[in-house]
Amino acid sequence: MKKQKLHYAKSIYGKRFSKLSFVLKSLQMLLLVVLFSAFSTKAVAQTTVEGNVTDSDGLPLPGVTVRVEGTSIGTQTDFDGNYAIDVPEDDSVLIFSFVGMTTVKRTFNGNTTINVTLENDQQALDEVVVVGYGTQTRKSVTTAVAKVSEKDFNQGVVTSPLDLVQGKIAGLSVTRTGGNNPNSSASIQLRGLTSITGNTDPLIVIDGIPGGNLDLIQQNDIESFDVLKDGAASAIYGTRGNNGVILITTKKGKKGVSQFEYSSYVSRDYVQNKPNFLSAAQYRKAIEDGVSSKLTDASDFGYTTDIYDELVDDTNLSQYHNFVAAGGGEKSNYRASLYYQKLDGIALENDREEYGFRINFNQSAFDDKFNFQSSVATNFNNANLQGGGQFGIITDWNPTTPIYAEPGGDLNNQGQFGYYQPSNLYNPFSEYANRFNLRKQYTFSGDAKATYEIVEGLKIAAFGSYQRNVWNDRYYESTEDWGNINGDYQGTGYARKGNHVDFTKTFEPTITFERNINDHSFNLLGGYSYQYSTTEEYSMSNSGFNTDSFLDWNMGWGNAIIDTNLPRPGLSSFKEDNTLIAFFSRINYSYLDRYFLTASIRREGSSKFGENNKWGNFPAISGAWVISDEAFMDRQNIFSNLKLRVGYGITGNQGIPNYQSLVTLGTGGKYPIFLNNSSEPTYYQTLGAAKNPNPDLRWERKKELNLGIDFGFLSNRITGSLDIYRRTTEDLLYNYTVPQPPYVRSNIYTNVGTIRNSGVELALSAAVINKGDFKWNVDATGNYQKNTLVKLSNEQFIVAQIDGGNIGNPGNLGNAIRNTEGGTIGNFYGKRFAGFTRDGDWLFYKADGSVGTSDQMAEEDKTIIGNGMPKYYASLTNTFTYKNFDLTIFLRGKFDYDILNTVDLFYGNQELLPANVLTSALGQYSQIKEAPQYSDYYLESGDFIKLDNLTLGYNVNLPKEGNFKRLRLYASARNLATITGYNDGNRDPEVQDTGLFPGIDYRDFYPRTTTVSVGMNVNF
Repeated sequence: MKKQKLHYAKSIYGKRFSKLSFVLKSLQMLLLVVLFSAFSTKAVAQTTVEGNVTDSDGLPLPGVTVRVEGTSIGTQTDFDGNYAIDVPEDDSVLIFSFVGMTTVKRTFNGNTTINVTLENDQQALDEVVVVGYGTQTRKSVTTAVAKVSEKDFNQGVVTSPLDLVQGKIAGLSVTRTGGNNPNSSASIQLRGLTSITGNTDPLIVIDGIPGGNLDLIQQNDIESFDVLKDGAASAIYGTRGNNGVILITTKKGKKGVSQFEYSSYVSRDYVQNKPNFLSAAQYRKAIEDGVSSKLTDASDFGYTTDIYDELVDDTNLSQYHNFVAAGGGEKSNYRASLYYQKLDGIALENDREEYGFRINFNQSAFDDKFNFQSSVATNFNNANLQGGGQFGIITDWNPTTPIYAEPGGDLNNQGQFGYYQPSNLYNPFSEYANRFNLRKQYTFSGDAKATYEIVEGLKIAAFGSYQRNVWNDRYYESTEDWGNINGDYQGTGYARKGNHVDFTKTFEPTITFERNINDHSFNLLGGYSYQYSTTEEYSMSNSGFNTDSFLDWNMGWGNAIIDTNLPRPGLSSFKEDNTLIAFFSRINYSYLDRYFLTASIRREGSSKFGENNKWGNFPAISGAWVISDEAFMDRQNIFSNLKLRVGYGITGNQGIPNYQSLVTLGTGGKYPIFLNNSSEPTYYQTLGAAKNPNPDLRWERKKELNLGIDFGFLSNRITGSLDIYRRTTEDLLYNYTVPQPPYVRSNIYTNVGTIRNSGVELALSAAVINKGDFKWNVDATGNYQKNTLVKLSNEQFIVAQIDGGNIGNPGNLGNAIRNTEGGTIGNFYGKRFAGFTRDGDWLFYKADGSVGTSDQMAEEDKTIIGNGMPKYYASLTNTFTYKNFDLTIFLRGKFDYDILNTVDLFYGNQELLPANVLTSALGQYSQIKEAPQYSDYYLESGDFIKLDNLTLGYNVNLPKEGNFKRLRLYASARNLATITGYNDGNRDPEVQDTGLFPGIDYRDFYPRTTTVSVGMNVNF
């Protein structure tokens, strides 16, 4: 048999960059760093130091780590708090550390006895948490706010900043349904679904900029994520706070000596699982065995092709570089970072190259009463969008057919232009060679903030930002493209170009006042917010290019402008804008640093809403009681920290398209006008109302109650939080059918429905082992959530259900999911499997309990057969350190939900022959002799646990007198293994679990991969 080695033709826009030069340069850099780190050791005399370590009450502390700074010398205190350690030099520094206690340093200076008292560490309570328009200490926070700092980020390759916190925050779902596709984005949802047609993503705020662009921040530039989860926390953002708020803080410069950092990694993707389609040998065996009348000797074309493997770029190599310069003096500091990233997807012609910089600058004057901060960030990226979408349907390619056709052969196209074209499919490699689909994008953000302290505690500030996002799309199909030769373009080239520009201007002045009066503390905030956003787009297309010489750079050359036998050229342009204005205020009050109260109000107006509802009020109130600070708690030794929180807040959602409340114009037909008695008519375009006006259109409104407990045990060796919430989103927006007349159009966009979410969230951290050089820390999160569509209709506007999740063809199987009033969101709705006939035809249960064939089933026989929304989420991070080594093992899982396996549904059926099918079509599903039918037969449990990240790092010992301060080398693997029963472990169960239509494993999948990377971080 003939086996083709694939070397598909060079794409008409050129190949990707060579990776060999990058590998050599990276190895060079790594070698230089290691050489710099080399140093000699010298023999020294040692002195034994002894002592005792106690707590603030004078009780001995066993298990305290005592070590000599800058060395591997260390020990631990015994049961009575005693220790003994050999000290090499007079200026050696001893470090005493214990979980839940402050770390203490003592210089040796010849003292052979050093006794130390450790105090309770309040750092966890004094940790600064970013909230809307300000910061608070962890102790004073009264709302549900989760914080993830840099040390807890997921490590390894990051294609989206949100990958850093995937699985780290209870209630926050981050799912990459596109696998590791470098040009796909993550789907995010916080505490369940809050809208059916509006925006469901949390608001992203980057360094105070609402609606910040994630393309502008790199993993090495992020200091922390602070997530405002409940309504009381996010109400300060009004109509953008319904889905929660993610506050991202980037790193800033610090006072001291100038410092430089360099971070880099290289990575490879490997296909984790591939669908088990018939190989060429298995396909021929099926022909020989006569398994189907659709398979004959004519089905064997004599070649051996694994189309899936051919679509995989097994030479993919991604790289990342980030260089930072930072420093500062008494009155100013700066930080500048430059980065370059090249991401190669597992698919051919699917990559992304980006580079940019981020610079921030801070300066103070007038005895630190005046402070000025400013930052600028840019991102330039080039994306190849041609590949990546061919997996799935193309995998049913007959494995005995070739990639290339032989000229003069008897294949479908007689070898025209070198590529075989199946009669019922298409050849993606022909498209790779004869098409391109490119995007060049430029994103910019600039902001500045000036703060002045008028008198002690009274500050005024003004913040302004400008964001701009521009991309240009290019698409071209050459004259040799098979689809053009045999399609409407009649063998001519086709070109399409598009441009997108959006920008946002924000201005927010604020005033704050802080005052402590005896045991009372006040913090008052008042502010004004103005944000204007606009989007502009245009596109053009043409065909009839009889040469590829100009590609898409001479759009007027295309003959379709005058040749009416060709499809009409396209020309379009578009613009929209909106304005948001708000006044807001907040008060934080504390008494005895033990009782805390926070109240806020935001009055906001949006141009998106109707004339009668431009403005709305969004209040919130929350309180906290630090029970562990009460005198009666002194008699117990269980809790080192115990705080009770309760909060209630109202937020809104204005994440809907512009102009939905207004009458907008749309085009209709054209009518002829005979001008000046001409015999030839001039055609005029007609215009009419595109939608019904709705002056009462308003924001969706969410009311949320949250109860929370923060706790710590054993001197905060074990800490955590527990939150219980109930949220109700009212006035949901949806398009309802209305009568004509009195309405001009048949649909109106208006507020009717209600969604209810409830859930429990738990976060735990524990220092399991802290003995000498070995430490083991554990962080765990878990949450339960329920989403109910309470209301869809009222007396005037009625809709029976919201269907979605289209399964597709062949068979036109319709929608898989139906959301009904009073039901749980994400219910699968269909037939109940009852078995097969002797002839292999389907049998299903009818509503009355009887059994019928597929053609005997009616709509009333269908029912709820499962649900695609996970009810439970969990994650577990284990961090081990031993001397200079560190190991992170991160697991996460989702539980109690169903997946519709459409891959088995279609390809596990012999009816698809002579196209390729799964091996299961001749095994597990061999009894099926009828066309695919949707039922609970193809619903499977989606429960899984993933070993999602495994990272091993080593901190190299560097000489104190050298220029290099830190060198860390690491190796990391992501999505390493999955424990699941779904599809016998052959398919990744992590499918779309957000929105109204979750839980469907579609056929147009992008391969899930295991990503392996090696990298280093250098400080000098």
